[in-house]
Amino acid sequence: MASPRTARRVGATLVATVLFLASAGTAAAHSASLRSASESLSVPQWLFLLTGGAVIGASFLLVTFATDRSFVASIHEWRRPLAGRWLDTGRSVGSTLGVVALVGVIVAGVAGPETAVRNPAVMVVWVGWWAGFAMSAYLVANAWPAIDPLRAITSRLPTAGLEYPDRLGAWPSVVGLLALVFVEVVSPLADDPRLLATTIGIYAAITLVGAVAVGPPRWFADVDPVARVFRYYGRVAPIGWGGSGFELRLPGMALTRWTDVDGPGEVAFVVALVWVTTFDGLVTTAAWGDVAGWIVDAGVPSLAVYAVAMVAGYGVFLGVYRSAARLARRTAPTYLSAPMLARAFAPPLLAIAAGYHLAHFLGYFLTLLPALGAAIQHPIAGPAAPVALVLPAWFGALELAFVLAGHVLAIWVAHAVAFDLFPDRLQAIRSQYPFIAVMIAYTTLSLWIVAEPTLAPPYL
Repeated sequence: MASPRTARRVGATLVATVLFLASAGTAAAHSASLRSASESLSVPQWLFLLTGGAVIGASFLLVTFATDRSFVASIHEWRRPLAGRWLDTGRSVGSTLGVVALVGVIVAGVAGPETAVRNPAVMVVWVGWWAGFAMSAYLVANAWPAIDPLRAITSRLPTAGLEYPDRLGAWPSVVGLLALVFVEVVSPLADDPRLLATTIGIYAAITLVGAVAVGPPRWFADVDPVARVFRYYGRVAPIGWGGSGFELRLPGMALTRWTDVDGPGEVAFVVALVWVTTFDGLVTTAAWGDVAGWIVDAGVPSLAVYAVAMVAGYGVFLGVYRSAARLARRTAPTYLSAPMLARAFAPPLLAIAAGYHLAHFLGYFLTLLPALGAAIQHPIAGPAAPVALVLPAWFGALELAFVLAGHVLAIWVAHAVAFDLFPDRLQAIRSQYPFIAVMIAYTTLSLWIVAEPTLAPPYL
């Protein structure tokens, strides 16, 4: 059994290992064409990646010492209620600001400056929303339901009362997420404010029609990919809804409620969230440029190359994860089905997605934050000379630490889920073997992408 003192030692060892590895190299977060090149690693890349995988393996070995079920439960069940008298006012103000921001983004995209870093639409969407606000969803709390302008608008419209097929579950949101990221990668959404405004208008129109057809609650619960992304990210946050009100909890501990991932396609969406962030970074590496160049030179259209890579890569990620669930039935002999094991161990992957998103976008957000403020202050003419912060060289070490921290958190959550799922301690530990192998593979790939110099996606 693990005493609190042992647990503190384990935690301190994990943190020290992560920081040690992070100090080995530097990298820069990025997004679309507003990306900047990263610096080279100060150690051989093969050693860096090998060490990263070893950190995850060593973290799992250390976590296995925590076999006291009461201690494990005390960690992920710790809660403190928060006062919620301000919620109704917050929702009203938030929804109003959201609608104003949506209208402002579309107007600025059409009438504002054509230069990306001067246009408020581009800066608000990519820097303020998808970088800054998305980070707040898993670092603090998911406030998107209170701010979502389309949710606010459709809640005041009549509905047609059509029935949403239960068998579809989350699958439409899976397709929507893959499609959104594909469009973001292959089109100049971060360069062309008019195109960005048009895309947002099309998305809004589809949402309005769909929400009116089946009702806003069902649409935003099952179909809308953006709402699902923020809802899943919110489960990593230290503040969330506990059923009877908002509560403070340890970061990531809501992920241990694996029974929440129960509908058709929900596991597929979790894997898709991990994959699209990976894909967004993968296509900016020199290795991808070499592979894509060889295929395009052979006569294959570049859009087809990116489309096949998006779908095939997602298929590989999902297939590997499902194979791990099937293998877990053999490493920990159990009557539980492979789909049930896949649902149980899917939530820990959200910690990985959050860690990689933070590594991917924090530097980008901080670098362009002054330009965001300048663009908002001058929405039509644009600032005369957009400014950007220059991050110190050591900042890249933080990005690598974020990737590793997300994986280490995922290991602990998976450990807690296993002990909640299996009655035998050895069975609980052995059930994690295949999933830890998958996490090591994800870690190595994520670290490699973050550490690679950043290039613009070729042939687009």
